[in-house]
Order: sequence, then structure tokens, then C-alpha cells
Amino acid sequence: MTPTYIGYFFRLEPVQPLAEILIAQLNELGFDSFVETETGLEAYIEKSLHQPEAVKELYIFQNPDFKIDFEVKEIEQVNWNEEWERNFQPILVDDICQIRAPFHAKQETTYDIIIEPKMSFGTGHHATTHMMVQHLLQLDCTNKVVLDMGCGTGILAILAGMRGATDITAIDIDHWCYLNTQENVVRNNYPAIKVFEGDASLLGSKKFDLIIANINRNILLQDLPIYEKVLLQEGIILLSGFYIEDLSLIKEKCNQLGLQYVNHHIKDNWVGAKFVKN
Repeated sequence: MTPTYIGYFFRLEPVQPLAEILIAQLNELGFDSFVETETGLEAYIEKSLHQPEAVKELYIFQNPDFKIDFEVKEIEQVNWNEEWERNFQPILVDDICQIRAPFHAKQETTYDIIIEPKMSFGTGHHATTHMMVQHLLQLDCTNKVVLDMGCGTGILAILAGMRGATDITAIDIDHWCYLNTQENVVRNNYPAIKVFEGDASLLGSKKFDLIIANINRNILLQDLPIYEKVLLQEGIILLSGFYIEDLSLIKEKCNQLGLQYVNHHIKDNWVGAKFVKN
């Protein structure tokens, strides 16, 4: 049976960093899907896991510097596959990489990635994922050891495999993303991609040639020292999930860690930046 969901529709002033803070706090309460909007945030949780009093008690609501209004609605049971079939359109990145659902017809392209996104982040439609795909298309991943942090649907780990990477680790803290990535790596015939549920604390002594981290500004700033430790000399790190206004903060932190800025893409005010370890 398809579970019933509760939807929270937040109007936030300012939208950032409020949306990032809310996502982090609501995730801890069991919310498993988020959509950032121009005016705020949509957040969804299975009805059986919903704790309305716990939401009201979040400390962010007590901060007088923030203005937060929201509506709560029960979402009718949804067949997510039917919803995606109706709303998810295939995309083509740089004319060589198609991202499509299983129900879309295959086009003649260099890279054909099949994603059953369900409620996970990372279909390629969001600006951050799109830019990370662009960066990967410009890199030689042959025989590289790759880490995809905040893997979402697994799309970037899969593309790294298509680009020649032979040892790929994909990690996401969200249980739904963890399961969805497992499904998608098998669907695209890359079962050797190792998928884990958790955060940067899972990283041990293994070293990587390439790290992909499409998360959010605060988590990036927190975890960059961990990434630097596991990145090989002359290794590349691709960062996204933050706005152009935050690029200077990311550059400053990376510079402190010996990660040299190379270049960046901009799409819809989001940034996808490339750094190299000297």
C-alpha cells in the first residue's frame, strides 16, 4: 500500500539560510523529501512518522530574526511512478548526456542514464546536479577512485562509472536516497558502485582521486576538512549546493585547506565549483 504523506508548506523570510536549517532539522524528525521554492520550502513525511508537536518545538521557530509561516496538508496517496511519468521529462546535458526515466525512449547520445527518481534528490533537473554533470563530462575519470557524497539518486556516481571510474563509493544520509541509489546503480548496470547510508563520519583511511559533494553550504563548510584528508595529492573536488553569494566562503575554506580554486559554473544563481589539491 502506498503510504499517506503529510506536507508542510513553509513561507520563509529570508529563504536562505532558513531553508537549509529547516531541512537539516526536519530530516532528523523523519521528513524524507524536500522541495525548495522561491518563497520557502515544501517538506514531506509519512503520516505514520509525523510528530506535529516535535515540529512546533524546533528552536528555529523561536528566533525573532526569522519569519516563518506554514500550512500543513495531508497528501492523498500517490503512485509516485505515475507522478514521475506525468511530470518528469528527459533532459540532455551538453548534447551528449541524456538523463531519462525507464518509460522514456532512448536517444542516440554518448551517455544514457536511466533514473527512477521517486522522492530522491538528483534527477539532473536541479541546477546543482546539472552543473555537476557538466563538470564530470569535462573530466577524465579513467581508472579513478571516486567518492560521491550526498549521492541522491546516484546519478553522479553512475556517470563517473560511465566516464571510466573503476572504484566508486556513494554515500547519502537519507534512507530513501540510499535505497534509490542502490536501485539506480543496478538499473544502469553499475552494481560495483558501493552505496552506504550515513555522512562523512563513514570515511576512513581510503583515498580518492575525485570527490563529488553536492550537499549544502553549511555541511560543506563543516565537512571539507574531512574531504581534504581523504583526497589524494592533485586530486579534484567538485562542490555544489550553494549560491553564488556563498562562493567566497567556500573558496576561503578551501584555500585554508590547500584546495586551489580552478573554475565554476553558474545556473539559476547556484554554483558548481572545481578545486584541486596541491
